Amino acid sequence: MIDNVIDEKETAVEAERSVTHAAIHTAIHTDVREEPLSVDEVVAAVSHQTAGGIALFLGVVRDHDHGRTVTSLDYSAHPSAAELLRKVAEDVAAAHPDVVALSAIHRVGALAVGDLAVVVGASAPHRAEAFAACRAFIDTLKEQVPIWKREGFADGDHEWVGC
Repeated sequence: MIDNVIDEKETAVEAERSVTHAAIHTAIHTDVREEPLSVDEVVAAVSHQTAGGIALFLGVVRDHDHGRTVTSLDYSAHPSAAELLRKVAEDVAAAHPDVVALSAIHRVGALAVGDLAVVVGASAPHRAEAFAACRAFIDTLKEQVPIWKREGFADGDHEWVGC
């Protein structure tokens, strides 16, 4: 009788673990767009009752690059960029199985100093995994997604970055 009660409890614990693990399927939200970006949109996309930690990265247009004054910035993307951004998210999710949700939105077009160029978010039950996934997401996005920027400088010169 006691053995049966212990077996039933072990089975119930295993069933609960299975349900919890099955419920944690990584939600993915990605986009490449011309419109201004919203941090709130990314936070909402990665928020979940199972996520105790949310990590964000905000890429902002700065006023200088390598000691030169930046006066303009224009992002361009290959037509496959949105699809590849989603693939990067799926790869990061596979590499970080505890992640609850991932989101990244990258802007294209003309941006001004101070504008958000990219917003990346990751959520997980604990902060360490959220930070690790967010870092992996932005680093891999920058390496693999074909988005380029043309920087304009105060001296009238310009250069393409990421090509």
